[in-house]
Amino acid sequence: MSSSPSAVPAGNLPELTVSELSNRLKRTVEDAFGLVRVRGEISGFKRAASGHIYLTLKDADANLDAVCWKGTAGRLPFKPEDGLEVICTGKLTTYPSRSRYQLVIERMEPAGVGALMALLEERRKKLAAEGLFDTARKRPIPKLPVVIGVVTSPTGAVIRDILHRLRDRFPRHVLLWPVLVQGEGAAEQVARAIRGFNALPPDGPIPRPDVLIVARGGGSIEDLWAFNEEVVVRAAAASDIPLISAVGHETDTTLIDFASDMRAPTPTAAAEIAVPVRAELMAQLADLERRFTVAGLRAIEQRRERVTSLARGLGDPRRLIETASQRLDDAAEHLRRSLTVILKDRRLHLAETAAPGRIERALGIALRRKTDQVEGLAARLRPQPITTEIARARRELARLQTALGAAFTRTVSERRRQLDSTGKLLDSLSYRGVLARGFAYARTEDGSAIASATVARTEGRFLIEFGDGAVPVLVEGEAPRRAPSKRDGSRPPGQGSLL
Repeated sequence: MSSSPSAVPAGNLPELTVSELSNRLKRTVEDAFGLVRVRGEISGFKRAASGHIYLTLKDADANLDAVCWKGTAGRLPFKPEDGLEVICTGKLTTYPSRSRYQLVIERMEPAGVGALMALLEERRKKLAAEGLFDTARKRPIPKLPVVIGVVTSPTGAVIRDILHRLRDRFPRHVLLWPVLVQGEGAAEQVARAIRGFNALPPDGPIPRPDVLIVARGGGSIEDLWAFNEEVVVRAAAASDIPLISAVGHETDTTLIDFASDMRAPTPTAAAEIAVPVRAELMAQLADLERRFTVAGLRAIEQRRERVTSLARGLGDPRRLIETASQRLDDAAEHLRRSLTVILKDRRLHLAETAAPGRIERALGIALRRKTDQVEGLAARLRPQPITTEIARARRELARLQTALGAAFTRTVSERRRQLDSTGKLLDSLSYRGVLARGFAYARTEDGSAIASATVARTEGRFLIEFGDGAVPVLVEGEAPRRAPSKRDGSRPPGQGSLL
């Protein structure tokens, strides 16, 4: 008799605890998959408070849990997010507490530049729809700033190039806010630096910059990814200080370039945009000074020539004074003779007035004239009899009554004419005029019009109205096809049927 495997005594198998079995599985998986390279789409991305990153890599048919420890996560060249296709390198292990296997990520990179470009384009459209890239938001760069704020790495060649170019063109006071320009936390530091410069008070101990330069050297799209993060773009768009972006080389484009007030192809070019060339500015000022001096001298010469021309038309002032002096002498002589004649006339008039009785006669005449004026005014002020006022009021009342009667008669006549005209128009539009010309009107007993033979047959009985009255009609040979309506039974009491 043969024995099956199920019949093997259980005592022949080693007995393991759950932990021992889990550890054996863990060693087996780690030995077989010590280093793997997996491609998939990120799903369920989560960053724990400890700094570790937990995510799931998936494709069309399977999912794989993955974890990236804090030290490795801080060295990632870009910020992972859901929907991004990546290639992860690491080792496969198990998590005994949940009986699951997972990938411990040691390196992560986008699955080709196309994936990052697609993510970048999607983010660009989203921020553009919010209006962060509108031209109306951009501010002009000041012509000659006093203080320039620079946001970049303090150890790179970028800050040295900017300082060297500023020193050659026009030395200015420069404030450096040191930040990381690549890797974990770089985007948050850049955004914090932009907001920090804007938060400086204008009259504080640290001078507030007149213009900001956010700069970084060239690199791959992964190296420049920090300047594509939303936190950086939003900080640049919200900056009250005009901002120049100088990230990468001339062919590199990041989202901060769209949100900044001006984009420079290189950090050196940003310094050239920020300040003019001092020598050229001094030459321009010297040229303006020369032109101003020449224009002033020319204006003075023109005024001098005009004064000289006007002076020739005035003549010799001494002759003008001599002629006026002669006219003054003639007027003084004429005034002396006139005073003598006037004085003689006044003396003669006074002698005549002082003759005996002349003053009394003149005063009597003047007194009688004033007395007559006073009596005339008294007569005008004397009150009129009341009967005169009553008579005048009665005449005014009679006049008003006559005018009111005429106006009432005129109004009544006008309203009567309007009423007659409206009645004629109503008669011309009434259907009874049509009936008077020989036509007839078929209707039901309640007044509804019958417009077709079908309706007439359906009614069974109805009225035909002529110009001089209505005649009842009964459709013979056909029974009524409808039940009498309620209105048929609502005939007033005492009114018999005409049929």
